[in-house]
Amino acid sequence: MALPGAQIGLDTPVRFADPPPDAVDVAVIGGGVAGICTALYLARAGQRVVVLEKGRVAGEQSGRNWGWVRQQGRDFAELPIMMEAMRLWQGLAQEIGHGLGFRQTGVLYLADNAADMARYEDWMATARTHGLDTRVMGRAELDEKLPNAAGWIGGLWTGSDARAEPFVAVPLIAQLAQAAGARVIEACAVRALDISAGRVTGVVTENGRIAAERVVLAGGAWSALFARAHGVRLPQLSVRATVCATEPLPEFWAGAAADARFAFRRRADGGYTLAPGTFHEHFIGPDSFRNLRLFLPQIRRDLSGTRLLPRAPAGYPDGWGTPRRWAADQPSPFEKMRVLNPAPNMKVIEKLRDAFARTFPDLGRPAIARAWAGMIETTPDQVPVLDHTPLPGLTILTGLSGHGFGIGPGVGRVTADLVMGRDPGHDLHRFRFGRFSDGSAIELGPSL
Repeated sequence: MALPGAQIGLDTPVRFADPPPDAVDVAVIGGGVAGICTALYLARAGQRVVVLEKGRVAGEQSGRNWGWVRQQGRDFAELPIMMEAMRLWQGLAQEIGHGLGFRQTGVLYLADNAADMARYEDWMATARTHGLDTRVMGRAELDEKLPNAAGWIGGLWTGSDARAEPFVAVPLIAQLAQAAGARVIEACAVRALDISAGRVTGVVTENGRIAAERVVLAGGAWSALFARAHGVRLPQLSVRATVCATEPLPEFWAGAAADARFAFRRRADGGYTLAPGTFHEHFIGPDSFRNLRLFLPQIRRDLSGTRLLPRAPAGYPDGWGTPRRWAADQPSPFEKMRVLNPAPNMKVIEKLRDAFARTFPDLGRPAIARAWAGMIETTPDQVPVLDHTPLPGLTILTGLSGHGFGIGPGVGRVTADLVMGRDPGHDLHRFRFGRFSDGSAIELGPSL
């Protein structure tokens, strides 16, 4: 399977340029996996829908993630949606074919010590409740599966988990959405919501107005900036995650695996995607202080895995100089930065190569074909916001917290039904918009 030579970016030719409609039933802001899948299921339900993407479909985190499609380790409320997402992925693979890159090759969390094993044993209660095929793997079995590895004492294994190629898969799903009747438009930023009598009546894009009584905001790292400009406070921060792809290597592991040091996933091009297991970097901006109280529980738990950087580069969603207000008839921050393309931390890449070589001495330090980074949006409890907002007509799907690629079809289907007023089929209380302002305690998602 041939893969593009680099991540999707502004140098990628526009592939989705449907004519802008005058009016739709639903306008979706954001061409990542969540927005694209929402549009797919809306269109299949007979809704007139348009996806408006300021840059390129899958140009940001949806095309830069690890490529894991995992049920394992999910929050208790996410897991039922993720299990549905797995069934939807299977259906998408049947429709699209091998080009999707979807393969159920399993996910393995590796244990460095007894504390890791204890956390995995604890999560088994969630797996058993939902009938998931997860099990704890002892050292003897692990040695059989990874015979040339060093250092692990066991792991948590879900054989039905899967992998796919993100920056290939999401555009292919977008084509399915188009075939179902959705319009998908790249290089078309939404500057503002059109609001009349206190409710949404459409969107104002850089190319004109589109009437729509319902809007889904699925803007990833940009969601909080857009929402705040309309008086909707969304506590969300972003972290930079560095990733790389190796040159082709012998297939020593067919699926995905991770410990605290590094994660690896077999790629369709014969290499492996490598990333730090728990390390990420946060650029300090105004929202870092604005949301500090809400994020304190997460900060306390994850401080050792987070490096703080003094300021975001110019134009980033929470940059110090990024405007928080703008006129709808003037260029917006979304046009000034079409694709959020953070530079990878090359020191992290070298540490990944060293960790890989220590663990797999027979393979040594892998040659790197390319490296990149993405900005992962996260909420204070590390689970999504999937709900209507106090602004009538606006629904938000964001804060997927690095878990979004795999669950994308599931949350897309749920959001589509939510927007249409149908029963979404899952308990969405955990994902309600108001949980950060109604006095509820912050309940962190699992950290395995």
